[in-house]
Amino acid sequence: MPETTTIQDVLKELDRIIEESIENNSRTGLFAYIYRRTTFEIASEISLGNFEDNELLEEFDVVFARLYLDAYEAYKNNQEVSAAWAYAFDQVDKPLTIVQHILLGMNAHINLDLAVAAATVMEGKDIHAIENDFHKVNDILFQITNELQDRLSRVSPLMFLLDLIGKNKDEKIINFSMRKARLQSWNAAKRLWSLDEKRSERAINKIDRVVLFLSRLIKSPTSPTIWLFLKLIHAFETKEVSVVISKLRAD
Repeated sequence: MPETTTIQDVLKELDRIIEESIENNSRTGLFAYIYRRTTFEIASEISLGNFEDNELLEEFDVVFARLYLDAYEAYKNNQEVSAAWAYAFDQVDKPLTIVQHILLGMNAHINLDLAVAAATVMEGKDIHAIENDFHKVNDILFQITNELQDRLSRVSPLMFLLDLIGKNKDEKIINFSMRKARLQSWNAAKRLWSLDEKRSERAINKIDRVVLFLSRLIKSPTSPTIWLFLKLIHAFETKEVSVVISKLRAD
């Protein structure tokens, strides 16, 4: 894998993963697309100088992305990865809804990797120095939630049924993973940052186990009603990955 040192490098690597997923008809590309879209938005804001410390935010974003990129390459080469990522990658050929595939990736990357990345980048520094920019990213991602929801509805026409599950707008499902999970991850990052290496490793393993538990719930909800809705949604979704990505990308 080429060296990844800038956010533009990250975008190129995500494009490579998306193209590989199209060639292999692998649903790995579903999360990669969403991640690419959100990373592009952050890159645009960095280029405009809209963060308090744009250089530090880019460094943080690259370290964060590397955790996913490294996990992708390691899994592909039968090397050890975190339990959360191993589980997410194991499900790519399973008959889950598009949203479930995306949420499995988000769960591993946001609930685990994000905390690790923040603690790593701010090692030896005051972690609160990045707090405002960390939360500004939340606001930026929230602004594109409706766009992502509209794009997903092109390939999952019955996604509106998710309204009936939670009696809330279906956007909340994506918003929860991008916003609320990031807030939880910030708290985890502060805990990791405050620990020495040995205790930090134990804490990361504990987080990984919790994230794995959440991943299993994403795949197999305990509610029979939710399970039936997801089966119905899946039945009407576009299945060919190349077609899905093409429709998601279309302006």
